[in-house]
Amino acid sequence: MTKLPKWADMVLVPVISLLLAAAISAVVILLIGGDPVEAVKVMVDGALGSPYGWGYTLYYATSFIFTGLGVTVAYHAGQFNIGGEGQAQIGGLGVALVCLAFPWPAWWMALPAAIVGAAVFGAAWAAVPAWLAAKRGSHIVITTIMFNYIAAALIVWLLVEVMRPTGQMDPATARFGAGTTLPGFHQIPGLDLIFTRKVPANVTFFVAILACFAVWLLLWRSRLGYQIRAFGHSESAARYAGISSTKVIMAAMLISGALCGMMSINNVMGEAGRLLQNSSEGAGFIGIAVALMGRNHPLGVFLAALLFGFLYQGGAEMGLWTNIPIELRLLLQGLVILFTGALDNMVRMMVAPFFRTRASAGAR
Repeated sequence: MTKLPKWADMVLVPVISLLLAAAISAVVILLIGGDPVEAVKVMVDGALGSPYGWGYTLYYATSFIFTGLGVTVAYHAGQFNIGGEGQAQIGGLGVALVCLAFPWPAWWMALPAAIVGAAVFGAAWAAVPAWLAAKRGSHIVITTIMFNYIAAALIVWLLVEVMRPTGQMDPATARFGAGTTLPGFHQIPGLDLIFTRKVPANVTFFVAILACFAVWLLLWRSRLGYQIRAFGHSESAARYAGISSTKVIMAAMLISGALCGMMSINNVMGEAGRLLQNSSEGAGFIGIAVALMGRNHPLGVFLAALLFGFLYQGGAEMGLWTNIPIELRLLLQGLVILFTGALDNMVRMMVAPFFRTRASAGAR
């Protein structure tokens, strides 16, 4: 197969994959009696047409950035972390314990502690599958999937039997103190001129941007990052060079779990103000698509997270204001995953002849 230029691999192929997914979704809308043009208009207006829509789009994108980065770090070590959903839920437990432990006087004091709590709990939940993969050769996909179910059951038990306040009916923790409330975009000086209404997007978005930069530094500007990427490219060559497989797998998976756990800061601390069932809201699984779409690069993950934030908010608006079911959003997400993952080589084969022709013309 003709090797594509870097810009084509990073930009052109994902864009074509997205267009193919959109085209098939349009056909499905037509088949169920809907209007694809109306659907696109409602999605764009609902997600991007107002500061209120942007507030929800960026709120969802914040969660997807963290889980996308988690999948990215593990992927570069040759590990496919499917357990981001469970790691995010357990990370939410860490956030809740930190927020409920003290009467925090201000959010800027509670936020660093919550970041540590979410990262530690998320990393701890990834540690067992990582150890099993490093020491026992267990398949990381199987173990991380199983740990998603264990995490969900554990959270339900804790919320029902242990952490639910006396007299409260719904399975959830007590509400966090006022000092843990993170400022939303509508409360940040400067941004409040744009976001005049209350929106769920909050300062966690800026923490996510810093996480993108930190992951870039880790993978491409650190010794550990070099070892992770070398191991992911060729395990046998990395072993020959003296790189410990146990160290790389454990480090990559712990960092991956920590990043997925940090997603819960946005949902649990930033929006709900308490720990609820399914606080991760599926973001752990969407992070897989975000990483694939973003070519496992922090900048790509950031842009892909914005796209999926748009799909999530736009899909909700489409389900609210049209007769098109909201489940179509899941179809579009699935098609994006299909084309950017399983059918990635097919899209490359479609594009390759164009560059082969240009290369031949240049050679003459």
